[in-house]
Amino acid sequence: MSADTSVTALDLPMVDPLPAETQKYFDICQEKLGMVPNVLQAYAFDIAKLNAFTAMYNDLMLAESGLSKLEREMIAVTVSSINKCFYCLTAHGAAVRQLSGDPQLGEMLVMNYRVAPITPRQRTMLEFAEKVTKASAEITEDDRQGLRDHGFSDRDIWDIANVTGFYNMSNRVASATDMRPNDEYHSLHR
Repeated sequence: MSADTSVTALDLPMVDPLPAETQKYFDICQEKLGMVPNVLQAYAFDIAKLNAFTAMYNDLMLAESGLSKLEREMIAVTVSSINKCFYCLTAHGAAVRQLSGDPQLGEMLVMNYRVAPITPRQRTMLEFAEKVTKASAEITEDDRQGLRDHGFSDRDIWDIANVTGFYNMSNRVASATDMRPNDEYHSLHR
């Protein structure tokens, strides 16, 4: 994204200068990713909000879990597809392409997870994420048992629910503020 383009439709400039710890985090992103994700820049108008967002993201997406990093990204893309979130589909579609080594899988999940060549376990996980996204009040013990029947522990079910909830929140914020993905995401891992 060019420097003169806003990352959202809101006029919320980043704190300037950034606190040393935030600048260090952004430098690590730049070094590892080749960019600072626009979502981080969008939250950087309020360092406390940025820290809360990144703490939750890092815990849900990077911490130890019975779910692989790829499976968590698959949930992010499936939820974002249902919600039609341009930012998250672009960013997390790139992550699925990278983690799977399969550009087609990333595109299939962006469009319709049902056409993707995934395991029955993963399909059950994504069906659960879809139901949480569309009708969470209709989740029953049968839905949770279906996950258990595919080898998910109760802790895994907690993680699936929380990753799904996080992306539902993130999708709504990104869409409501017209958050734009970094241009770099579009060509990554194709």
